[in-house]
Amino acid sequence: MIDYQLNTRLNGNLAMTFCFHENKALQQDTTLYKFIWVRSGNLTLEIDHIPIQLEQDEIISLTPLQHIEIKSVEGEYLTFLFNSNFYCIFGHDDEVSCNGFLFHGSSQVMKLKLSPEQSANLNDIIRIFRQESAVRDNLQEEMLRIILKRFIITCTRIAREKCGVTPEQEKAFDIVRRFYILVDQHFREKKQVQDYADLLFRSPKTLSNLFASCGVPSPLRIIHERIESEAKRLLLYTPKSAKEISELLGFEDLSTFSRFFKKMTGESVSDFRKSNTTGNIAN
Repeated sequence: MIDYQLNTRLNGNLAMTFCFHENKALQQDTTLYKFIWVRSGNLTLEIDHIPIQLEQDEIISLTPLQHIEIKSVEGEYLTFLFNSNFYCIFGHDDEVSCNGFLFHGSSQVMKLKLSPEQSANLNDIIRIFRQESAVRDNLQEEMLRIILKRFIITCTRIAREKCGVTPEQEKAFDIVRRFYILVDQHFREKKQVQDYADLLFRSPKTLSNLFASCGVPSPLRIIHERIESEAKRLLLYTPKSAKEISELLGFEDLSTFSRFFKKMTGESVSDFRKSNTTGNIAN
């Protein structure tokens, strides 16, 4: 079921599998970052209850926050998984620059379509990974960490190309990425663009212009989508009441949260939970 799995003495976890949908242990591990790459055919899945169809040579990246359910498999797909104890993307941000870009807390997942050349490059990395996984010595763990890092950097470059990030835009794009990271960290207590502008030493107007030039949603939209994603996860996958959720998300009262949720989704909190949570909430 698993082509390879490594558990380190410091609770690091790294795995590569072609049968993620058959492995309950990996599915239930809530610490894992994931790359899912369809190598042939297609794959139907739900991310945070949102249907997604992946075709051949499409790849997505997911954080431990995002809930995934494989609905159907027609072909072959690979899942590459790791936790922060094996490789911390936040602590090594200067190396891979993927946090807040490939990986962030919103339910809006970036889908990458690989060119033949990009697919061949990732295949080369996987081939090297499989070769190294057969080696048993005290250097293996660090070698696998280097190979994982190469896979992440390659995907980051592919995503930058998809988003049209030129060398001239790298500084501006890095501010966008840092904004996503800050929103993930502070969305419960900071809900205004001014809050994040202060942290980034920019004005709200400068941020808005910069985001528009990079072709990404407005700063306020990013904040609201992050809150919406978290609210939906809590409604879908926990038994917490709407009042408890409103408090967890930092709203001053339930009515303010209810108005926000209705504005974002077009549904009331109770209607959303009723129509979407059959069999989802754990005991």
